[in-house]
Amino acid sequence: MNGTVYIFGPCSAESREQVTETARGLRAVCGGIPFIFRAGAWKPRTNPNTFRGAGEEALGWLKEVQTTGIEVATEVATPEQVVAAMKAGIDYLWIGARTSANPIAVEAVSRQVAEIRNTDPESSNLKAVLIKNPVNADPELWLGNIERLEKTGIPVMAVHRGCNHQPCWKMAHVVRTRRPDIPMLLDPSHMSGDAEQVPALMTKISELDLNGAMVEVHHRPDTALSDARQQITPGQLRDCIETILDFPRDIHETELNWLRAEIDELDDALWNTIAARMEVSERIGAWKKAHSVTPLQPQRFGQILSQRMAWAEQNGLDAALVEQVMKAIHQESLKRQK
Repeated sequence: MNGTVYIFGPCSAESREQVTETARGLRAVCGGIPFIFRAGAWKPRTNPNTFRGAGEEALGWLKEVQTTGIEVATEVATPEQVVAAMKAGIDYLWIGARTSANPIAVEAVSRQVAEIRNTDPESSNLKAVLIKNPVNADPELWLGNIERLEKTGIPVMAVHRGCNHQPCWKMAHVVRTRRPDIPMLLDPSHMSGDAEQVPALMTKISELDLNGAMVEVHHRPDTALSDARQQITPGQLRDCIETILDFPRDIHETELNWLRAEIDELDDALWNTIAARMEVSERIGAWKKAHSVTPLQPQRFGQILSQRMAWAEQNGLDAALVEQVMKAIHQESLKRQK
């Protein structure tokens, strides 16, 4: 795949009106920038009582979008869905994070794509298959899934969507380093789970020299039947596109940017953990007050510090640094308990 790949559209295909109106809005804001229209016909959902897509009927709505000159994409998770989508002439298929976590499922989808391609190549418009990272941060499984799909003979693209609304940059860095020949797109919608964070994440396309983005766009996100919080409007997408085009791209610093992204994520996890620890400290303080126990318990802190010092030695960290950090955290915890 050459050039930058943009895939825009709603999380799920909800109705003909929703699909066509969103596509119309995207055409208006994208101007001359080519894009692929996405909408999930089948949506693997955690809760079986939530909207799971319109099924095969939605493929007809995507075909209508296709008649306007826009290529279309949908998610597949089973061989039966592959047959229906390829029979309908869908241009791109993607495998979602839940399916990507199951190599048997990916293998089954891959075999079905290969069978149709080999036995009836003229019946399909399929141009590429996209594979999202698994829900767990497993770069080896993601790489293995890429290899499974490559056996189809169809071009493969990777989509980095993070794990549980966390970026998981280290996982993506491993895959990008090992398979720089495979285009990697960013999915800021699932990475953040928050529409307001999408524009800032889009700058990572340039910083990390990625090949494009898959973004959830809905003409009326407030009415969306799935992923409402993370979908943006076509108008908001216009601002994101301007951010991408205006953001400087310096490939000489790409590796440094990947490492900085890993550091930023680790820092977020570190401070989130400290904040969570302080919240528990406040609860401990409430218990101590209720039971007339003084906040300072020297023996308990001595045990904690001793354990951390042993951990520092085992992990090659400077003991003085660990002691300094632990004492600072302990002092703040005592303040929270008073």
